[in-house]
Amino acid sequence: MLRPVALLLIFLASSPALAVETMRIAMSEARTEVQVSGQGLAFGTDTEDATFHPLGARQVTVRRKGRKLEVNGAPVVGDAVRFRAGALSYDAGVPGDEPLRAGDMQVRGDVVVRLYRDGLQLINVIPLEDYLTAVLGSEMPVSFPAEALKAQAVAARTYALQKKLEAYGSAFYLGSSVLHQVYGGVNREDPRTRAAVEATRGEVLTYELAPIEAYFHASCGGRTESGQAALQRDLPYLQAVECPCGKLPASRWSADVSEAELRSALSGSPEGLRIAGRTGTRRVSRVTTADGTTLDGARFRQRLGYTKLKSLDFEVEKTAHGYSFTGRGYGHGAGLCQWGAKALADGGWEYREILSHYYPGAELQQLY
Repeated sequence: MLRPVALLLIFLASSPALAVETMRIAMSEARTEVQVSGQGLAFGTDTEDATFHPLGARQVTVRRKGRKLEVNGAPVVGDAVRFRAGALSYDAGVPGDEPLRAGDMQVRGDVVVRLYRDGLQLINVIPLEDYLTAVLGSEMPVSFPAEALKAQAVAARTYALQKKLEAYGSAFYLGSSVLHQVYGGVNREDPRTRAAVEATRGEVLTYELAPIEAYFHASCGGRTESGQAALQRDLPYLQAVECPCGKLPASRWSADVSEAELRSALSGSPEGLRIAGRTGTRRVSRVTTADGTTLDGARFRQRLGYTKLKSLDFEVEKTAHGYSFTGRGYGHGAGLCQWGAKALADGGWEYREILSHYYPGAELQQLY
């Protein structure tokens, strides 16, 4: 059963005028100039109740001139300007639905261009459910079963709201890269992802009436990792659980790493490289070398590269040309396993059961 969470409504809308829940997503950074384009392009201040003024052009150039902004050569007041496509057909406080392009991304909602460091920063202000539709298309194959997509939608919504609560009042709440949730804009939307978002609209996972830190990853290799071991986050709903993805070919990987690559990662000789510690799920927690160099497993993976060393569940052996790594899983291993969710959905599980399995102790509740 879903229960309303009245206490969480406190942080939802940033102003009474805002009719929908929105996110502020950092899209990218530009040097000193960026092009913004869209049908019926208009601009206003970076406020939720801004009045938008038609620009009479489908494309404009925003430039930084010292500590000032210019739009098509005309100075604007303040350190940020907000753009909307089709602005005249939308209510104040509700980001536009007509796509617009800023830099190399096409997005729904509004785009803010603001002074940032020595250049410009682009921020997408977008309704949460539209944002999730594109996140799903970026984070999970759209061919996955509907119940797996729904589980991912709830996890992504919960993660986004928790980050918004954490960063409330900041210029943006999340980035658009793998360091946050991958967000590719309009090009990553799909009818199946929109259906999954709509089917779970407003549903979030909570623990003690607060959105959980709903981490997720591609594949755990057969057993998820605890939040403490994977992320140094000792959270009661991020516990190690069994997962069917370990039987899937997609969970297996191998990588050949040269001695030079290892020397760079270790900042020293890789001679005698060995695994010196493992977590309770047998993920590598520490590596050492013959000269006494010791490196934390997570830092070792970061230095070698996340796409090279796909997880910390690996074995390593020296070869004639370097070192050979063989492993299972892809990602940090905490929370929802996407390939595991697929396997469970293929086996008849519905999304509520999937979420309960990967986030034990969390409650699924209707936030709005």
